[in-house]
Amino acid sequence: MIEYSLLLEKFQTILRENSLKFTKQRELVLKCLYENNGHFTPEDIYNLIKQQYPNINIGIATVYRTLTLLETSHIASSISFGVHGKKYELGLKEHHDHLICTKCATIIEFFDEVIEKRQEEIAKKFDFQMSDHTMKIIGLCKNCQ
Repeated sequence: MIEYSLLLEKFQTILRENSLKFTKQRELVLKCLYENNGHFTPEDIYNLIKQQYPNINIGIATVYRTLTLLETSHIASSISFGVHGKKYELGLKEHHDHLICTKCATIIEFFDEVIEKRQEEIAKKFDFQMSDHTMKIIGLCKNCQ
């Protein structure tokens, strides 16, 4: 994975390009995603920051706006839960797909070489130039069945 200092530099460039100020609050949203493996709602990230940095004044709106910027810049990615919102993760990890439990919202990451190869074959069959893909399998996890 990319070194944090390089990621921070990239983020600062994105902020400048969007005429936005670099703030400690925005950096902490990025740092929270970088340091914590998993999938987080904006509220999760807000609460993590409040716990780890109680002296930092941050609003939930800043978290939402920063996550949107990180996602449009391909630093973060999200999984939509429809009316239940999104969960975010650092988008710079190795490619993987997701199993998502509709009852408890558990997300299981997986990688399967056969699925990856088959997707390439399908794209080739239809003379389609694939640049990326996302797979999420929706259902019930072992604990909720």
